[in-house]
Order: sequence, then C-alpha cells, then structure tokens
Amino acid sequence: MDLFEFAAAQQETPRQRYDELCRIIAHNNELYYAQAQPEMTDAEYDALYRELEVLESQHPEWITADSPTQKVGNDLTSGFRKVTHPRPMQSIDDIFEHKPEQGETDAELVDFYNRLSKNLAADAPAVVVEPKIDGCAVTLMYRSGKLAYAATRGDGHTGDDITANILTIKSIPRTLPAGAPEVLEVRGEVFMPFADFNRLNEQRDAAGLPALANPRNATAGTIKLLDAEEVAARPLAFLAHGIGELEGAALRTQADYESLLARMGIPFNRPIIRAAGVEPLREAVRRINELRHSLGYGTDGAVIKLDDYAARELLGSTARAPRWAAAFKFLPEQKETILRDITIQVGRTGVLTPVAELQPVHLSGTTVSRATLHNQDEISRKDIRIGDTVLVEKSGEIIPAIVKVNTQKRPPHARPYHLCDAVGGVCPACGAPISQEEGQVAWRCTNFTCTAQTVMRTTYFCKREALDVESLGGTVAEALVSQGYISSPLDLFRLDADTLASLNLGTEEEPRRFGEKNAKKALDALQQARTLPLERWLTAFGIPNVGVTTAGLVSVYHRDLESLVNSEFLSVLIDVEESVARYNNLNPKSRQNKTIAPEVLAEQREQLQAHLQAITAPYIACGYIQLEPDGANKLKSPNPLGSVVTRKMKEWFASPAGLLVTATLRELGINPQSSRYKQDLNTPTGALSGLAFVLTGALSRPRPEFERLITQAGGKATGSVTKKTSYLVAGEGGGSKRDKAVTLGVPIIDEDTLLQMLKGEPHEQ
Repeated sequence: MDLFEFAAAQQETPRQRYDELCRIIAHNNELYYAQAQPEMTDAEYDALYRELEVLESQHPEWITADSPTQKVGNDLTSGFRKVTHPRPMQSIDDIFEHKPEQGETDAELVDFYNRLSKNLAADAPAVVVEPKIDGCAVTLMYRSGKLAYAATRGDGHTGDDITANILTIKSIPRTLPAGAPEVLEVRGEVFMPFADFNRLNEQRDAAGLPALANPRNATAGTIKLLDAEEVAARPLAFLAHGIGELEGAALRTQADYESLLARMGIPFNRPIIRAAGVEPLREAVRRINELRHSLGYGTDGAVIKLDDYAARELLGSTARAPRWAAAFKFLPEQKETILRDITIQVGRTGVLTPVAELQPVHLSGTTVSRATLHNQDEISRKDIRIGDTVLVEKSGEIIPAIVKVNTQKRPPHARPYHLCDAVGGVCPACGAPISQEEGQVAWRCTNFTCTAQTVMRTTYFCKREALDVESLGGTVAEALVSQGYISSPLDLFRLDADTLASLNLGTEEEPRRFGEKNAKKALDALQQARTLPLERWLTAFGIPNVGVTTAGLVSVYHRDLESLVNSEFLSVLIDVEESVARYNNLNPKSRQNKTIAPEVLAEQREQLQAHLQAITAPYIACGYIQLEPDGANKLKSPNPLGSVVTRKMKEWFASPAGLLVTATLRELGINPQSSRYKQDLNTPTGALSGLAFVLTGALSRPRPEFERLITQAGGKATGSVTKKTSYLVAGEGGGSKRDKAVTLGVPIIDEDTLLQMLKGEPHEQ
C-alpha cells in the first residue's frame, strides 16, 4: 500500500478498515514468508500490524482464528516432506521504539517489563537480551546424538523438511558429542552474513545472473530450493536462539541453555546480556543497539526473554506468541546528508522512477549513496529540492529512504524538481515521449522498444516463475541490449551459440566473455521455454495486474495463446459486466429512477436481461460463469477473472506491445498451450476427472510435478484432507494428514498407484 492508498483508506468505516488490514497483512505474509518477495518494508508492515492490533483491542468481537494476530506467518512450500513440530514454533510479539516527539522512546519496553513483574508478582525479574536476527526460523531435531531432521517453521505446527539444505551449513553438527540429551530440538535462524551476501552477488554478476535483493529474501529463497547442490553454493549461516523439545536434564536458566549448546558445539546467538530491573534492561537494550551494526548480519531489534525457564512455563503463550518474550524493534537509524542530484530509472513497464543521488553517508553498517524518491507526488509533498540537506534512513535496515528535508539548512541555490520538466518530456533512455495517465501518479515511457524497458522486461521474462532462463537476466540482459543483440525479450530466441559465448560482460579494457558453457546452458533453457505452458508465458509477458496466480486462472478458460489473443470470452465478460451494471442502475426502487415511467424501466430491463441470456448461454452451459441475483432487483457480475484483469488482458493484446509479441511468437512458431484448460467445467475430462488428491510425505519427484500431472488429467490437487478428498497420496512419513485421512475414511495410496491411475490403468486400493 502506498501513501495515496493509505490516505484513501482513512475514509473507510472502522470495520471496512479492519477487513482491509486483514487482507493486506495476510497478502504480505504470503509474499514475505512463502514467496520471499515482500512488497513493503518492515516499517510499513509494522505500522499496519499495529493499527490492526489497536482496532482489535477496541473491537475484540471482530477477532477470528484467521486474524493475522492469531497465527504465525506460513512458509509451507510444496515439494518438501512435511514435519509435525513436537511443540508449536511460535512467532514473537513486537514492541516498538518511539520517536522522541511521541514521548518516552522506550515506553513499550518498560510497559512489557512491568507486565512481566506484575504477572510474576516479582519486583525485578531477571531477563536476557540478545540481538533479533533478520533471518528465517528453522528447527534442528537431534535424536540419540544425531541430526534426525531440520525443518522450517511452516504454519507453526507443521514445517517443511529441509534437512538436505541445512546439512550444507558447515557450522551445524551432524552428530553431537558424548553426553548429548536423548532428544534435543534446537531452534534458531538461518541467515546470510553481509560480506558473504555481497560476495555472492558479485559471483552472480560475473556469471550473468540477476542480483539478489537482500540477505533475508536470499536466505528464504535458498532454503526452499529443491537442489541441495545449489544451496551449498550459497553462504548460509545458523545461530540458535532457543530450545523446543528436550529429553534430558531440565534447563533452569539461560545460562544452562548456553552451557548445553556450547558443550554440543552448536552456534548460538550472541551477545546475551542479563538484566534485572527497568534501568539495567534499558542499558542492555541500548548496548545491543550499539553492537548490532558490528555483527555482520541483519538485525532490527533486541529480543527480551525471561531468564527463569520455570517462570516461562508459568506465563505460557497465546495462540501466536509466548507471553514471556518480546522483540523491541529499533527505529531505523537516520542521518543527514546532501541531495546532490536526482536521476531517473526506467522500469520494465516504462515507469520513470526518480532516484536521489546522495553525498555518501554511513548508515546501519553500509554506505548509502542512493535512495528512491518513488514518484513526483512524493517529491512535491516533501518539497525535496536538489542541494537540500535531507534526513535519510534505512527502512527495515535494507531500503534507503528520504524521511524529510531540513529546510533550515536549505541553501539559496537549492532547485525545485519536476520530473517531466527535468527530462524534457521524453524518456531519458530512448527519447520517446512520456505520459501520465489520468488519475495516476506515475510518468511512463510510451515506447515499448525502449532499451531500458527491454533490460528490465528481459530480466523479468527470464525469472524462475516465468520462463526460467535466469542466466540471461541482469548483467547479461544489459550486455545483450547495449551491444545491439536484442531489442525485445523475444529476440533471445534468435540468438546463436557463437553470439552468446562471445558476449562481453565486462568493458573494452577488461573484457569478460559469457563463455561456451554458459551459452549452451542458456540456449538449452530457451529451447525448454518453448514448450512451457500458457500460464508461464502469461507470467513472462509482464501484463499489468497479471501475476502467477492470475495467469493460471486465465489459462483455465483458454486452450492456447491464439485462443486468448482472439478471446470471445474476455469480450463477453466485459459486455456482461457493463450490461449487469446498466440493469442494476435501472432498479425501479432507486431514487434516481423515480421520474422514469415503470413500464419504460421494465422494458429496458427486459431487453438487457434478454441480451444477457443470449450472450452468456454458452458459458453458463459449460460452467464458465453463472448469473445470480444480488438481492432484490439486482444481479451479481459473474466475472471469474475480475474486472481489472479482464480489461488489462484485452487492452494489452490490442496494444502495440501485445501485437508485436503475438506476431513475433507466430514468426518463431511458438503457440503456448494451456496445461489447465477446461473446455467444460461441468464435465471434466481426463483419467482423474472429478477426483481430489492431497499429497503428503516424501515423494520421488518434486510435489509441484505430481500436482501438474493431476491437474492435466482432470483432477484437483489440494493442500488439506477433508471429506471431499478422493485420495491421499502418501510417501514416507505423512504425519497428521495420514492420521486425518484414516479418521475420515479417505483412501490412502502410494505414488505408484497414482501413476497407474494417471495412465487409466486398474489399481488396487
């Protein structure tokens, strides 16, 4: 959510705002935990989460089990065996440092400590304070001194088995020394140290691969890779911060915990500072804040935990987090510097983004010389001028941002900035005119063949979730465009081995060839991309508002690309939406229609109803859409794709960009086929038609591959076992899903039986 959406939201009722916050936070939890691709900074997320908490405190009757405050983020991913945690892996509640103008900066810290004191009836309970690592939560389960498995937090109760990936971290012991507890579950964070992350990006740049955005996202993506060899090439580290299940001598205090892990050779989070009383706690937190920038990895706060383990058990937990711990989130570090200039970046969709060029300043452990300014409205709102002294912070310890201007230090020569005037009304990359759509804040380049867009579009086109040709993104895409080998992503399919192998990724003075090995790998990937399904190509096109999920939905209703380009279904959906809107506007009970004769209204509505029945009949018959009443005298709009997506899709294929893409694909002989197409949703076809499957346990192939086979055969692959589940496909393990299937009487089959069913062969249950 940007500032403008936020301002609009303030006009909503409290209940509408609450529902919207739940939706936004749930969406960003999915992006952050499951996809490692957050759309907002930690600070923005924290502000929304705190707003949600305030609304729930005012309206506790609104809280349900699905509220983001009642459950931990879910990072479960298909393709991994599932592990049931012996004890829930919970999150931790955040408390926040305030700005000085808001009163005591650590008021929430003091309140938390006072609650501990009150709940324990103790004047100064001892606590321990340690850095809050910005990584990914994992658990290590040791049985009889050997690592049995490693798993992600998942949904808090069930996690992904990532043992093969965790074994690539050299500091994690495979076996424990003599005297180890019979069962020892160690919980901690996997992360990438800054120096190793920077080195990895340098290596990726040398190999022509796109840079990874930041250490946390890189870590989250790495631990979910299915290829352990690829994981081993990335510099992961681990530090423990707690214990789960333990069968052995009970731990009394944090000192016992530290002693145990030190004896076992398991690395744990440091420094750990013990404090008893408000002032010692404040000093410990200040000390962590001073030290964290020298640790060499991402931190954004201090974790405070009761020292006494018996007291922890006494206080217990909520559904989401322990009552005996909290994470004190520090304000982002801020420093003043000079805004030297404003330059422009052109994104893959043609959006011109202003970037602040700063006098370098050391901030949160790194040197900052650039910061995004978002758009012209942001510049105008903050009255940012070239030459100003500006206050800069690293939001979420990652993204530099300009907080405000120090107008008292504004020099006489400071120049106001307007994007359109600054670039002379043309794109700085290609010289084509720029425009600003009505109601939009962004300025865009109107030229689809703009070189800057080509680089970004090519990188996006080659992403793993699109056509999976990652070796041709980033630096390689820049070289291909700058050296004139491609003017659009589809030109990649015209490249030959000699051209790619000799591509210079360096400079004239210090050339660096792409090389024969990399060229062959890229060409093989491009050949494979020709056969990828329609939904992957739709993702690669980068159509506004069409991501992975939407692309998959669109492909259900279209056999191939050609049928989508000339889609009568999309045209009908738009016609239906407009006709339904006109029908509903002619409601005889509406005040605006009181002056219209009832018989005129009735006639017009009858005409619209007849029109709707005529154009929707074929699609109602095959189950694509369904006309339903929406209260008295109204109809629901039956668009399964949504109004925005339908129009964006039609507009894009009719635009110069879409026409160029489809014409080029015809020339290349590429017409992607849908793997999800259902000609008649009411009459599914295929060997698994009408059957619903759930996969569990360790299987011989990645889970997405089995899900694709099931879908192609007319079946449905779901994530949870219910009464509607036809079969549970179980590999080794299976845990709670197997138990639930037995309880519900759902047949349990192995993957060999599934493969027989896919072929239409008889099988035994």
